[in-house]
Amino acid sequence: MDLPSLPWLERHQVALYVAAIAAAGLVGWTVPGSAALGSAISPVLGLLLFATFLAVPFTSLGRAFADLRFLTAVLVLNFVVVPVVVLVLSRVVAGHEALLLGVLLVLLTPCVDYVIVFSGLAGGAADRLLAASPLLMLAQMLLLPLCLTLFAGAGTVALVEVAPFVEAFLLLIALPLAAAAAVQWAAPRAAAARRIESSTGAAMVPLMAATLFTVVASQVRGVGEQLGTLVAVVPLYVAFLVVMVPTGLLAARLARLDVPATRALAFSGATRNSLVVLPLALALPEQLALTPLVVVTQTLVELVGMVVLVRLLPRLTPARAASRSSA
Repeated sequence: MDLPSLPWLERHQVALYVAAIAAAGLVGWTVPGSAALGSAISPVLGLLLFATFLAVPFTSLGRAFADLRFLTAVLVLNFVVVPVVVLVLSRVVAGHEALLLGVLLVLLTPCVDYVIVFSGLAGGAADRLLAASPLLMLAQMLLLPLCLTLFAGAGTVALVEVAPFVEAFLLLIALPLAAAAAVQWAAPRAAAARRIESSTGAAMVPLMAATLFTVVASQVRGVGEQLGTLVAVVPLYVAFLVVMVPTGLLAARLARLDVPATRALAFSGATRNSLVVLPLALALPEQLALTPLVVVTQTLVELVGMVVLVRLLPRLTPARAASRSSA
């Protein structure tokens, strides 16, 4: 890709993402075997996260870790406020075990991967979200069994395996993060590392479009074939976004966060860990075969919502507020 095309890509990125989702829906529904693209989700997402981590100077992570106000806000929002919202919303499908488990699995787990990308696109503090990711991942691994027990019963917890959580963390967070750190360390010393940095930065928008296309194209047919049942959870996912975005903005105001941190917190509260919990859902027994599609439905709803938020959040939190905050 020629570097002069990069400003054009960045200027039209939201339109490109919408086009990628629309094209993926068409391909996934009309081309036989599109579901096989599901095996490419993790590699494509791993490349996207590598590019994202590479764009975040690791020298800034120390300051991000030291931002206890943001870390506290993101943990309280995701593990105190969100469970209350999820408890209320999930009562709508409490009588259907497969729907209930899917809703709980995906809405109780905050995103630790492409939320960093979307937040960065909206001018959010990607470095602070990156610093918070290990804490978010660990907390959800520890608290998810407790929340499932309280919201769905102890029998449900016994059906969920933890191994896919660990595998997803290693492949989607630890490995791309280590690779990005190695390239950043080598860049001042090696021309090859500098070329990787520049080419990866230019590939960020195409990688995001490829990720959106892969996820939607591989899953849309399965969701469409069960749409009569899955339609019950779509309003819940839309309601979650509608509730959590202003809730995140309110929490940021109460915590007196600056504008980039405010946008990052709003994205963290609204974005869920669907691509990481999907392997958990796929490992469930046959009587819960609908649960993975419940998770995937949330992904499809959320991707559209995130594309909208990339444009909406900067308007809700204009950058000029930063000067008033610092004053």
